[in-house]
Amino acid sequence: MSAESEQQVKPQRILLVTGVLGAGKTTALRTLEDMGWEAIDNFPIRLLDRLLETEPGSAQLDAGSPLAIGFDTRTRGFDPARTIERVKRLTARPDLTVTTLFLDCGGSELERRYNETRRRHPMSEDKPAATGIAAERELLEPLRRWADVVVSTTDFSTNDLQQAIREQFGDHTPQRTTLTISSFGFSRGTPPLADLVFDMRFLDNPHWDDTLRPMSGKDAPVGEYIRRDPAFSEAFARIRDLLLLLLPRFQAQGKAYVNIAFGCTGGRHRSVFMAEQIASALRDAGFSPTLLHRNLGSRAADMVEGAQT
Repeated sequence: MSAESEQQVKPQRILLVTGVLGAGKTTALRTLEDMGWEAIDNFPIRLLDRLLETEPGSAQLDAGSPLAIGFDTRTRGFDPARTIERVKRLTARPDLTVTTLFLDCGGSELERRYNETRRRHPMSEDKPAATGIAAERELLEPLRRWADVVVSTTDFSTNDLQQAIREQFGDHTPQRTTLTISSFGFSRGTPPLADLVFDMRFLDNPHWDDTLRPMSGKDAPVGEYIRRDPAFSEAFARIRDLLLLLLPRFQAQGKAYVNIAFGCTGGRHRSVFMAEQIASALRDAGFSPTLLHRNLGSRAADMVEGAQT
């Protein structure tokens, strides 16, 4: 069978996401959406067969993204027994891979969450939240037993749940973080979206060298001047090593964008040179940063640079 034929019959991946209210279904679906899944929340499960009404192996299903469908006890026509029967029928289809995720959470933690948000549990009516939680748990027990994956979020922060979803349902291909390295001048304002800002104003300033003033940090003479500063080598090495430590962790946490900014007074010499050097070091380490110099075209001015030291 050709690679093209194998691609055509690849089963559509379906994930049914349910669980007790307050356990994190919305967070799970948003995380899946960020991972490239098509996500539908509060979907009437009785319409699931109609949603997937395509011939086995059809391009309509195979060409699409994996599909995550969220539902809970508030969903119209919710019936655990009928849901399980529908899932059994769908599991038998060769063109579908169906998985059920059940999000659970301890009763005390759910009560705390309801108290914090000041929301009433839909099944508690005029009684304490614990009453509604207990009734819901009893109703959902068949689904919990049936589910392929059960995740308890009792001790999870939002970030912990996001990470668990990525580990369980990701394709295990590291998601590339979009990395931007920029230079700027403090005299013209700090970049508003910078995640990490490094101040290069401790380095000797090439602006006060009449020969170097018209140049920029991209010119070799300016780079040589900055490198001669006794503080440069150690500062560069420490910043580089810090970024090599942090960037893989940002990526593992699913951070889509990381913006690193280097500033000096005018944004033309020291910050430009350091941004260029760090970008080169990160490329050597396997990263693919975009390099931007915000104030490179700005006019060099003594008033901007301040008093000579």
